[in-house]
Amino acid sequence: MSIDKRVNTAADAIADVRDGAVVLISGFGGAGFPNELIRALRDRAPKDMTLVVNSATHRYSLTHELLEAGLVRKMICTTARGRGKEPTAFERLWMAGKIELECIPQGTFTERIRAGGAGIPAFYTPVGLGTEIAQGKEMRRIKDRDYILEYALSGDLALIRADTADHYGNLSFRYAQMNFGPVMATAATLVVAEVRAVLDEPIPHDRVGLSGVYVDRVVEASK
Repeated sequence: MSIDKRVNTAADAIADVRDGAVVLISGFGGAGFPNELIRALRDRAPKDMTLVVNSATHRYSLTHELLEAGLVRKMICTTARGRGKEPTAFERLWMAGKIELECIPQGTFTERIRAGGAGIPAFYTPVGLGTEIAQGKEMRRIKDRDYILEYALSGDLALIRADTADHYGNLSFRYAQMNFGPVMATAATLVVAEVRAVLDEPIPHDRVGLSGVYVDRVVEASK
């Protein structure tokens, strides 16, 4: 049987997402946001989601539409403050006590996701020691240094953005677009990739940025 992971629309690609889902979404520094998938998720409207994203407030990401629709119970991110004079959708919810926040250092964020994909339940790190980040966490001294325990992060769904795909689900990326996509793809039960184009021929092996073994569905962006 031939492998074909192409899906016609973003709505079809996320049609079975349920309430309470933990959703990992790629994107960093203006690149790698799967905005058509995010909008399709808004339209499907599963409730009480936990979003795992680098930023809760990035202006190029449509995650604010999920927040404004009241679909998000908790944010796990590395930054939660906007740069504008007016508060962002997340900040308004946070100040009103309507959303939970877990803000963690970016390196720890990435490693927690990587650990989730690798089947490592937890790890020790010195990052955050002596700060509010360490409050309530287990601490252990190894050799002559103190460390805090961090738990792995995994999700029900990962939405990632790539440049091209083939029907096997192999992906290629452009520059910083790669950001968190590959590591998130290893740590989610269902992985959906939004791409600029789906190629007729397989992507050459030396251009594959993420193997299709990690990708369940591929949808071509409409623009």
